[in-house]
Amino acid sequence: MSSYLYRLARFAFRRRRLVLGLWLAAAVAAIAIAQASGGKTNDNFTIPNTEAQNASDVLSAKLPAFSGGQSTIVFATHGGAKVSDPADKAAIEKALTTIKSVPQVSSVVDPFTADLVSPSGSIALGQVQWSAKPPDVKDAGLDAVKEAVKPVQAAGVQVEYNGSVYPGWRTEISEVPELIGLIVAFVILMVTFGAFVAAGMPILGAIIGVVTTLMGITAVASVVTIASASTTVALMLGLSCGIDYGLFILSRHRTNLLNGMTPEESVPLAMGTAGSSVVFAGLTVIIALCGLTVVGIPFLTVMGVAAAASVAVALLIALTLVPALLGFAGPKVARFTRLPVLGRRAEKVARRSAADPESPAGARWARFVVRNRVLVLIGGIVLLGVLAIPATQIQLGLPSGASQSKDNTQRKAYDLTTEGFGAGFNGALLIVAQDVDGAADTQQIAGALAKVPDVAKVTPLAAKNDISLVRVIPKSGPNDTATADLVHKLRDDRAAIEGSTGAHILVGGTTASNIDVSSKLSGALPVFLIVVVGLAFVLLTFAFRTILVPVKSILGFLLSMAAALGAQVAIFQWGWGEHIFGITPSETISFLPIIMLAIIFGLSSDYEVFVVSRIKEDYTKNGDARRAVERGTGVSARVVTAAALIMFFIFVAFMFTNDPTIKAIGFSFAVGVFLDAFVVRLTLVPAVMAIVRSKLWYHPRWFARYVPDPDIEGQRLEDRLAGHELETAGAPGGRGHGDS
Repeated sequence: MSSYLYRLARFAFRRRRLVLGLWLAAAVAAIAIAQASGGKTNDNFTIPNTEAQNASDVLSAKLPAFSGGQSTIVFATHGGAKVSDPADKAAIEKALTTIKSVPQVSSVVDPFTADLVSPSGSIALGQVQWSAKPPDVKDAGLDAVKEAVKPVQAAGVQVEYNGSVYPGWRTEISEVPELIGLIVAFVILMVTFGAFVAAGMPILGAIIGVVTTLMGITAVASVVTIASASTTVALMLGLSCGIDYGLFILSRHRTNLLNGMTPEESVPLAMGTAGSSVVFAGLTVIIALCGLTVVGIPFLTVMGVAAAASVAVALLIALTLVPALLGFAGPKVARFTRLPVLGRRAEKVARRSAADPESPAGARWARFVVRNRVLVLIGGIVLLGVLAIPATQIQLGLPSGASQSKDNTQRKAYDLTTEGFGAGFNGALLIVAQDVDGAADTQQIAGALAKVPDVAKVTPLAAKNDISLVRVIPKSGPNDTATADLVHKLRDDRAAIEGSTGAHILVGGTTASNIDVSSKLSGALPVFLIVVVGLAFVLLTFAFRTILVPVKSILGFLLSMAAALGAQVAIFQWGWGEHIFGITPSETISFLPIIMLAIIFGLSSDYEVFVVSRIKEDYTKNGDARRAVERGTGVSARVVTAAALIMFFIFVAFMFTNDPTIKAIGFSFAVGVFLDAFVVRLTLVPAVMAIVRSKLWYHPRWFARYVPDPDIEGQRLEDRLAGHELETAGAPGGRGHGDS
C-alpha cells in the first residue's frame, strides 16, 4: 500500500493542475446537479416493521384525510378571564372557522363542542388535522393559520402551537456553527504550524470536499428521503475528518522539509508513510458509519451512508488534492509567520521536533506516562469509570415539546396543556380499527378502551371504508414509562378490546411511533455493536498484524463511549447543564447512543491508528518496545492534539443552536472525542503498551505467511527508497513495483 500511495502522491504533485481542476469540476458539477434536481431534505421518515407504521399505512390507504400531520392550537387567558367569555369565545370560534377553509386542512376540532376546555376555563385546545404529511404541509397554509388567530391574540388571548406540524415548526439551518468551527480550526492550525499556508491548506481541502458531498446529498435527496439531521452529521464529519487527514499528512511533509528534503521528494514520502494510517483510519470510520444499515431504520441508514460518503470524499481529498495543493505551495508550508511570539515559537518547536523528536512537550508527556504506567492506567480507568456512572440510569426517548427551551411556542403549548388537562393530552394515541361493521362496533371498542386503567379520555374521530379511528389520551406524558407500558398493554390485550366486533386494532400515532423507534433501536444496538466492532477488529488486525492492538483499541473505545454517555446523561437528562447550556432536562434521544457508537468508534480508531502507527514505525526500526512507545507517542502527540481539538471545537460549535437535539449530539460527540483522544489514546494506550512491551506485536507464523503486510508505517518503502528501488517507478497505471 505504501508504494502505491507514494506513486499516487507523486502523480498528484506533478499533475497538480489537472488534479485541482478535476476536483473543482466535481464541486461545480455537484452544485449544478443539486440546483437542477431541486432536492430538499425531508424529515417525513418511515419505520418499517413497526405497528405504528402499519397503522399509518392503513390510514394513508383507507382514511387519507387523517393520515397527515396534526396541529394543536392552545388558547389561554390570564388574570381571571375565561376562554368561554363571549368575546374571547367568539374570536376563537371565528378563527377556527377560517382555518377550516385553509388548503390541506381536512378537519378542525372546536374546543367548545369537543369538551376541550380546562376545568378552570382558562385553557382551550383547538385541533387541526392536515391531509398532508408534516414535511408536505405548505408554508402558505401554516401562515394562514397564524394569520387567522391574530384577532384572538389582539383580544388578549395567548396562542401557542404544538403537534407534528405547526407555524414555525421548521428548524432554520444556521451557518454559524460551521463558521465558528472553521475559525477555531484555523487558529489551532496556526498555533500548530505557525504558517498561514500550512494552516489554510487542510481547511481549503475540507471545504472543497464538504461542498462536493453536501451538494451530492442534495441531488440524491430529489429521489431518496434524506432527513435534515443527515446533512448536519455529514457536515460535522466531513469538516473534521477532512481537516484531520490533511493535517496528519501535512505534518509529516513539513517535518521532511525541515530535515532538508525538496517538496517533490517530501510529498510522496509523507503520503507513503502517513498516508497508510490515514487510509486505515478513514476506512474504519466508513465501516462504522455504514454499520448503521444493520439497524433497519431507513433514516439512520441514510444518515450513516451520507456521513460515510462525506468521510470517503474527505479521504480522497487527502490522498489526491492535498498532495496537489502541497505542490502549489512548494516550500511555503515551512515558512513561518512573522507574527510576534506565534511565529518564533512555532518555528522553534518545529525545528527542534524535526531534529530531536524526544524534545517536545508531547515527548515529555510520553516519558511521564511510561515511567508511571501502572498508576496512570489505574487513574485513567477510574476517571472514565466515574464519568460513566450516570449512563447506568439512561432513559431513552424522542424529543417532545417538554425538551424545548422555555421561550419556544411548542414548550409553552406543552406546559399549558399539561396545566389545563394533564401531560397525556400532549401525547395522544391513535387506535386504528379495521373491519369495522358500523357505529356500534366503534362504540364497543371505545368503551373497552375507556376501561383501561391508564386511559384518561377516549374520543372516536372518524369512520369510513370499514375503518374507525379512535383517539386515546393517556394519563401520563408522551415520554413517561407509564405511557410505553400503556401502549404495550393495549397491544397485548387487543383481543379483549376488539371483543365480539370482529375488528382488528392497531395502536399508532406519534407517541406510539416514538416508543416503537426506541424499542427497535434498543434491540438493534447489540447487533450493530457486534457487526461494527467485528469488522473494525479484522481491519485493524490486518493493519497492525497483531490481535492485541485491536483488542486494546476496542476496550479503550468502550471506556470513552461509556464516559461520554454518562456525561450526556448528567448534563442533559439530569439537568446539570440546564443553566450553562440553556437546555431543559429531558430523556436521552433514543438514536443518540447508536450514532455515538458509530461515529466515536470510527474517530477513536483514527487516533488509535495515528498514535500506534508511529509507535510501530519506531519499534520496527529500533526493536525497543518501551522506547518506541515514548518516541512514537511523543512525535504523534502534537498532531493528534491538534486534530482532536479541531474535531472537539467543531462539535462544540454545533451547540450554538436552538435545537436541543443538535445540542445533545454536538455535546456528546465533543466529550467522546476529547476523552478518547486525550485520556485513552495519548494516556491509557501508551501505558498499556509500555506494560505489555514487545508481546503486543506478537503474531503466529501462519498469520505472517498468509496475511499480506500493508506496511502501514512505510518502513519497507523507506528501505526501498534508500536502496533506489523506486527510481523507475511510474505514475499510477505505469510500470512499477507492486503494492506492499
